[in-house]
Amino acid sequence: MTKPVLVLKFGTASITKPTGEPNEPIMVDIARQVAALHARYRIVLVSSGAVGAGKGLINDYRGDITQRKAAAAVGNLLLLNQYSRFFSIYGIAIAQSLCERHHFANRDQFLQLKQTYEELWANGIIPIANENDVVSNRELKFSDNDELATLIAVGFGAEALMLCTSVGGLLDANGQVIRRVDTFDERIFGVVRTDKSSLGLGGMASKLTFAKLATRMGIRVIIFGLNEPDSLDRALRSDLGTEFIPAETSLSARNRWLVSGSLVVGRIRVDAGAVRALQQRRSLLAVGVRAILGEFSTGEMVEIIDEHDTPVAVARARISSDVLVQQLHQQNVDVANANDIVLL
Repeated sequence: MTKPVLVLKFGTASITKPTGEPNEPIMVDIARQVAALHARYRIVLVSSGAVGAGKGLINDYRGDITQRKAAAAVGNLLLLNQYSRFFSIYGIAIAQSLCERHHFANRDQFLQLKQTYEELWANGIIPIANENDVVSNRELKFSDNDELATLIAVGFGAEALMLCTSVGGLLDANGQVIRRVDTFDERIFGVVRTDKSSLGLGGMASKLTFAKLATRMGIRVIIFGLNEPDSLDRALRSDLGTEFIPAETSLSARNRWLVSGSLVVGRIRVDAGAVRALQQRRSLLAVGVRAILGEFSTGEMVEIIDEHDTPVAVARARISSDVLVQQLHQQNVDVANANDIVLL
């Protein structure tokens, strides 16, 4: 049988020193633990830390967008050299995978990415993914590597998505790790602290947002830390960290891709009748649209929300927001075809 896919994401604060340099002992231990899982899973490692690793080589570093891109260009090479050296101890080769938004939003490019990963896995090679910061447009960037890891997990139908954090899991009001989350509600998001590391982009709110998406797509999510021995395997066995229980889903590979490629550029609020129609696998018609939030073009991804602003689905728009404004409430105007709608 084909081995399941496991996506591991390590944030900047997890693998670098406070000054930004790679923390070699931590990376050595990551390589050891990942190597132990290598025989059981097809692994994708999503690693932050490139900007932190490279910023020391940029004169008068202030952190503006151009300097961050330059630091990432230097830091990616430094990180990959470290990973290559540490994984070679276990006879495992690694590959660099620099991803951009369009690799997920375009079906042909996503399939090329998938075929490349399949070839790497067939040869026992672990791809290490990161955003291609050097050329990514600010408007089309992943919000952070939590999102990139989630899109990879959803697109590839991963069995589990593991997000490493310096605090070891989702903490309650008393600073204790919440061991299991079955449903996402206000209580869960209410315990999130708003601070984040000075080096990274993401925080716990980001992790929860993407954990919610992944579990809706049937993927088990674990937020864990590296502060205990053999934490990867123990987190997989539900011995530590926070485990988010996946929902049951029977989405096709194409619909998983639709969600994973969803650069959502706008939202459409619909009435209760439209929600019922969507749940019956019907197309979204203009007559059911109550508001258009943001601008989008034909073919771009939009989020469909109900009258309480609860996400209902993501969809590929058949008409632009400008045309929809003109045809709002008209009969028999397709906003999104049923085949291009994925219920959440």
